[in-house]
Amino acid sequence: MKKLGAFLVCAVMAFGLVGCGSGDSTESKSTTQAETQTEVVTDAVNEADTSNDNADSTVSEEQISEESSADETDNVDTETGKTLVIYFSATGNTKDAAEYIAAETGADIFEITPAQEYTSDDLNYNDDSSRVSKEHNDESLRDVELTTTEVPGWESYDTVFVGYPIWWGTSAWPVDSFVKANDFTGKTVYPFCTSASSGLGSSADDLASEAGSGDWKDGQRFSSGVTQQDVADWISGLGLGQ
Repeated sequence: MKKLGAFLVCAVMAFGLVGCGSGDSTESKSTTQAETQTEVVTDAVNEADTSNDNADSTVSEEQISEESSADETDNVDTETGKTLVIYFSATGNTKDAAEYIAAETGADIFEITPAQEYTSDDLNYNDDSSRVSKEHNDESLRDVELTTTEVPGWESYDTVFVGYPIWWGTSAWPVDSFVKANDFTGKTVYPFCTSASSGLGSSADDLASEAGSGDWKDGQRFSSGVTQQDVADWISGLGLGQ
């Protein structure tokens, strides 16, 4: 009996130890699962925060880009106070004067170009059958077609120089075609011309009448051998500044 009693006591104790071990294992598993779930949730939250940060960063960059683009557009649209030199040149003398003016004033240049350019034969004033002679004798032929009359950014210029050679005491008619096609409202205009012997005549006044708008100033005549100093002397007297 004593041996049987001792055996039963040992069995009960062993069963208790097994139960405790099983409980510890279950608690350990539960703890591990809880920790794992916590890590998953934490990772998800971190990923969400990171996504939000990236999204906020992207939005901010897009807003900055859009604002910069808007500012640049505003600058382009509102830029004014510029100077432009417009000219037609048959033999190159007026072109020289125009380039000198641009150099002195920092102006942009726009060349008036006939759709059908004048050749040396066309410009033979001593030949009654030459193109320029026919146009002189028949005013209906003076409406010369140009490659374009549109100046990019025309509205941004408030000071305009208009240059031309003198033909038979008046402005070369390709310039007339350009002036008639454009609105000079709000612009201060300085006519200039080149010629071998003829003076300015009424050419500047005639152009002002044809334009019908703009503040046209007294014109300036240069000789066919115009120099940069000639132009600089004239510009300095206009009080434009650069």
